[in-house]
Amino acid sequence: MSSKIPALHLRFIARVRDEVARDSRMAALLAGGSYVHGGFDVHSDLDFVIVVQDESYGEVMASRREFAEGLGNLLAAFTGEHVGESRLLICLYGPTLIHVDLKFVKSSDLSHLVERPAVLFARDPAKLESVLEAAAIEWPEAPPEWFEQRAWIWLHYGATKLARGEMFEALGMLAFFRDQVLGPMLHRRAGRLQRGVRRIELLGGPALGRLAETVATFEKESVRAAFLNAMNLYLDLRADEPPTQPVASMPAAIREYLART
Repeated sequence: MSSKIPALHLRFIARVRDEVARDSRMAALLAGGSYVHGGFDVHSDLDFVIVVQDESYGEVMASRREFAEGLGNLLAAFTGEHVGESRLLICLYGPTLIHVDLKFVKSSDLSHLVERPAVLFARDPAKLESVLEAAAIEWPEAPPEWFEQRAWIWLHYGATKLARGEMFEALGMLAFFRDQVLGPMLHRRAGRLQRGVRRIELLGGPALGRLAETVATFEKESVRAAFLNAMNLYLDLRADEPPTQPVASMPAAIREYLART
């Protein structure tokens, strides 16, 4: 990776590498996220993938919190079911505070990857390299139909919250829509991986200003305007790669609904 890694992160990386090397149940330590994508800074998380020997996987999974506690002053930790990843242990260490993700996998789990990880340690480097070379690496890019089938339902759902006066729910849906639809489509337009609104500010340009117009204040008219802006930006971005089956009655039905709220 090209970005300079802060000293705090370097020390933690060395600590994790030493602990994995010391534990015979573990075959390798990989790193992903900003470590391989670039843009690493003092605010970055550390994203580790710990490859576990198949015969020890159950044992390691049952004791993974203890492993995490051995890495430093663990303040809090929870598993990643909320993102569909039960193998993930999300940790906060400190002080100084540092966010660390530990994902425990088997070698067979490396056959399909979303990114090419960096190898920080391997007991059998040649074997691991062979596995990684054979892996199918594909970022989960959503096609036009995925956006189209969801966008109008989510816009309507958020508008119903506005109509009911549930302002926090409506504001939450706007943030959700930016993360799930507008951000990925803006990244797509820029020829980048669809990564929600991660580092979306770096894109710059007029589209970023339009995205900012989907951020509302705690006022009904501001929220209504933000939903209209979100819809209009979606239509603009949709034109880059139009869906084969646009949802009928849209956007007119959403415009009419918002006009009545």
